[in-house]
Amino acid sequence: MASYHAFMAGLFSSDPDHPYQVDAAGLRGLVTDRLGEAFQVSEVNPLVGLAGRATLLRRLGEAMSEQPETFGDDGRPGRLFDALVGPYGPAAPPTAEITAHQILSLLLETLSRIWPSANSVDSIAADGSDNAGGIGSGDPALALGDCWRHSAVRGPGLTNGWMPFHKLSQWLTYSLLEPFEWAGVKVRHLDALTALPEYRNGGLLIDSGVIVPKDPAFLTRRWKASDEFIVEWRALTVALLDEVAPRVRKVLDRTEEELPLACVLEGGTWAAGRALAQRLRDGAPPLLIESDGTVF
Repeated sequence: MASYHAFMAGLFSSDPDHPYQVDAAGLRGLVTDRLGEAFQVSEVNPLVGLAGRATLLRRLGEAMSEQPETFGDDGRPGRLFDALVGPYGPAAPPTAEITAHQILSLLLETLSRIWPSANSVDSIAADGSDNAGGIGSGDPALALGDCWRHSAVRGPGLTNGWMPFHKLSQWLTYSLLEPFEWAGVKVRHLDALTALPEYRNGGLLIDSGVIVPKDPAFLTRRWKASDEFIVEWRALTVALLDEVAPRVRKVLDRTEEELPLACVLEGGTWAAGRALAQRLRDGAPPLLIESDGTVF
């Protein structure tokens, strides 16, 4: 609701005469304090990673302004729709079909540069360019995003040792499904997306005893998103929620088409994880993770 009211107040627009829009200039000029005001942040109502969230929005503005071929000269995120549906012509939306994979792929191709995590695969960056100097060069276009190393992961070539999650990009993909449907575009193959490995879904699995840390002390120490323990917990969350979904459908007597994973997550595991955390720890997650607002 805070995001909605901020949008209606023109917080993300650079044009006072057209407040009900988001554009690159509006995002690039977003001040952290104004975002905090929109979310009613105060000493008694803190928001973890506020500065990181504001930075993400500013980097989003920069990314869109650097890609006019996708987002237009004024950098409008809504042109993602045009990029996916436009090739079918102006009369296509009532009968157009796209896949969830296409939405996620376009988001990763155009917006992976907004993530500030210092990850690169060998000398190849997320966008396929040469990154011999490493992410430390400060070029946001080279950010790999929510993808982390784990010694147990096996894969071909440069993917060996890397566990991809792209949680927020997938969350955005899930969030875009309904707007595309409202516009008359059928989104197919929702099962190509994974569960979302964040602290509510993953927290549910810990709080319910499905995932048990080998050392109880792991629940009391502080972690970083890049730590193997956190990567492993998140990977288990993705795999185990794939096991939960068909069991939920069986109990409710629903098909995968009637109850896709997105519904199991939002109305089930995420909500249950939040409720259980509230009951056990006044809403706090079961793990202590240093957060800048860009992963958790």
